[in-house]
Amino acid sequence: MRGLAYFCFVSAAAYALVGMGFGIVMAASHDHTLSTAHAHLNLLGWVSMAIYGLFYHTVPTAAETRLARIHVVVATLGLWIMIPGVAMAVMGMSEGPAVIGSLLTIVGMILFAARVATMKRSLAV
Repeated sequence: MRGLAYFCFVSAAAYALVGMGFGIVMAASHDHTLSTAHAHLNLLGWVSMAIYGLFYHTVPTAAETRLARIHVVVATLGLWIMIPGVAMAVMGMSEGPAVIGSLLTIVGMILFAARVATMKRSLAV
């Protein structure tokens, strides 16, 4: 495995480890204030990136396009901006980064949906 699928899987594993560490810290401190940020990190970081990686590994021709690379870059940037943004919003600080990260994340999912939809013809052959 290499390329985009590899990046997605390595990223997913890293996000899972950070998310687990985040959860352990919250449990040890008995402070679950940032559980929303923790949940978003696990869902978007671990689960979504792993699914992206699985798709790009299973359908390697899908990963060879510019759209696929743009998708992963946008999804990654969205995650990096949204998770601290959610934490900031929960702590009563600015919601701006959460909004920007959320918009990038949904654009990333739209790009993934477009990538999957355009592969339909290729997968049927």
